[in-house]
Amino acid sequence: MFSSQSSAQGPTANAPIALSESARMAGSPAIVDFRLDNGLSVVVIPDRRAPVVTHMVWYRNGSADDPPGKSGIAHFLEHLMFKGTKLHPQGQFSETIAELGGQENAFTGNDYTAYFQRVAKEHLGVMMEFEADRMTGLVLTDEIVAPERDVVLEERRMHCDADPGAQLNEAVQAALFTHHPYGAPIIGWSHEIEGLNRTDALDYYQRFYTPENAILIVAGDVEADEVRRLAEANYGKIKPRGAPPQRQRPQEPTPVARRLVTLNDEKVEQPSWQRCYLAPSFRTAQPGEAEALEVLAHLLGGGQTSLLYRALVLDQAIAVVAGAHYMGTALDETRFFLYAMPNPGVTMEALDKAIDGVLARFIADGVDAGALERAKTRLVADAIYAQDSQAMLARWYGSALATGLSMEDIRQWPTRIEAVDPASIIAAARKHLDRRKAVTGHLLPLEESTAA
Repeated sequence: MFSSQSSAQGPTANAPIALSESARMAGSPAIVDFRLDNGLSVVVIPDRRAPVVTHMVWYRNGSADDPPGKSGIAHFLEHLMFKGTKLHPQGQFSETIAELGGQENAFTGNDYTAYFQRVAKEHLGVMMEFEADRMTGLVLTDEIVAPERDVVLEERRMHCDADPGAQLNEAVQAALFTHHPYGAPIIGWSHEIEGLNRTDALDYYQRFYTPENAILIVAGDVEADEVRRLAEANYGKIKPRGAPPQRQRPQEPTPVARRLVTLNDEKVEQPSWQRCYLAPSFRTAQPGEAEALEVLAHLLGGGQTSLLYRALVLDQAIAVVAGAHYMGTALDETRFFLYAMPNPGVTMEALDKAIDGVLARFIADGVDAGALERAKTRLVADAIYAQDSQAMLARWYGSALATGLSMEDIRQWPTRIEAVDPASIIAAARKHLDRRKAVTGHLLPLEESTAA
């Protein structure tokens, strides 16, 4: 269930996605959104190709909303949400989905927590009834909470503590975000997970799991009117609690010093290099700035035709892989990643210098017009191709809305990408690819002197 937002790969992994004009003209059904009287936001994404639906509920809270000293509570509560309610004892929801031949899961990110099911369309009402019930009816006892806390601790040991790459990622994020809660891992720090209890979980549940703080996404073979009727019958009966909770987080001060984090571990067979820059998100950026960063990431590291790959892998032959990724979907300031793996015999210092050289030449020489058009075409095309997955569309709409964007922001994304020009890309690179705003990470085998 644990999901790290930074694990997404590809140029559009975190981009708000919208139907293009050509897709609308080709007859794609219109996406409909509305709000129930109790504040629940609803989005309907029609997809007629198969008689199935994806039903998702997104809550506008994630690991960055964990109270100080209680990191991991959002993710821990995600686990506990499967423990049953007054109306439906533990396991009944999952058993029902299995009997219907459906699928289910949940995930926690920095800014949201989501629960989803994929079933035949005639069972949509059943999914709504179960999900609406656990929005308010969760039952927790110490006998349930304590063993599940041990499950989360074991999950952390397996996926974080035993993985040098994950350990380096945590160290880099902690160094980049010295004040903002994005610096804490989504799963939480072990010593704080150990202290989480039933009261912590219920307090968090009662604060965030309300209709005003939730977004319902239904994608599939459905009509908007039918979704509205079912939503009002199931979710509409939940009483509102007033205004949704305000997510007030301490913000990161402007960084002034370049930072290096190095991890040596005997389990490392392939060294790796990464650099993470503090950058604005789609929500916090100036107009056009996030779109420029999106295109910049694609130009620098969006595949085997990108600048970094051509320079480091093909031309200089000092790396086996190189790329870039912009994590644009975030409520607050976010990350712009560069990554590479050196060829045998290549030092991290040499790789670091070579990457800085590629960036400097790019800023000095400017943007190739043909490469820019290809990048923008690819980004928008990927958005269109993504419509083949109703679950992916539901995730993109949910993540965008949960991080403060609007339906209009999502609809206008392709147009804004197409409007990116060379000057805005170079300006974004000059402003945000500043080593003083970055943390560089080196993952290396255990040093011989240390081993001795």
